[in-house]
Amino acid sequence: MNYTYGNKEKLKSKKLIDQLFTEGKSVSAYPLRLVYLGTTFKEDIIAKTGVSVSKRNFKTAVDRNRIKRLLREAYRLNKSIFFNNLTTQHAFMILYIGKDKPTLDFVETKMKILFEKFSSKISEK
Repeated sequence: MNYTYGNKEKLKSKKLIDQLFTEGKSVSAYPLRLVYLGTTFKEDIIAKTGVSVSKRNFKTAVDRNRIKRLLREAYRLNKSIFFNNLTTQHAFMILYIGKDKPTLDFVETKMKILFEKFSSKISEK
């Protein structure tokens, strides 16, 4: 798996997002929460991922967009480490639930912890 985050890897389907929040399981590493659901895609990819930041905690779009950009970058840089051994397809939504503006280093360390928790939860099954 390479260090890209292309269009095919982005979670865009409204039906799949709704299904993810109704049937999906979650893992948290404050201030991040990962909601995931095992599913199948027509494309030959391991995971489709979306990111979200609450409007309640960050009023201005500039702040929300900056945090979403940081989340996508941290995901892009760390996905190859954790998803190379993943065999089934999954849909992910990464939520930022904190109230403070993060830095890239902070988001990246929390993203690694989040993926480790996800990997351990998947391996339990």
